[in-house]
Amino acid sequence: VNYSIDLNLADETDWAMADEILNLVNDHRESLGLARIQRDQTYASAYAVDHTQYMIDKGTISHDNFGVRSSALKNQGAVIVGENVAYGYDSPEKVVNAWLNSPSHRSVIEGLYTHSGFGIMKNAQGHYYFTQLFYKK
Repeated sequence: VNYSIDLNLADETDWAMADEILNLVNDHRESLGLARIQRDQTYASAYAVDHTQYMIDKGTISHDNFGVRSSALKNQGAVIVGENVAYGYDSPEKVVNAWLNSPSHRSVIEGLYTHSGFGIMKNAQGHYYFTQLFYKK
């Protein structure tokens, strides 16, 4: 299987927003005694951007093709992979609070992950779409 992806895609993420989300996620993890997650600006973010663009093109959020993203990251040495997606939130606090208030999303944030990549982009109407990929090396 060809898992090649353009690593330059990672540059399309709104990194200011991504870094704030990661800080909020890590603050929550630290409050539970969990290790902080490191930012992955290469493969995980390229795949996250690719998925966010897919969601924007479809006009809906989904976990479509998660198996491909998971396999690709495992091909790069990941042991486990998780993913949270969202749409329409206009601040890091709002999207992280929404995830923490959803048991399935919260379990990903609190998972045994070590790294995270981000696909955070606006659609033509200026609404944010979010993909946060998590993995453990």
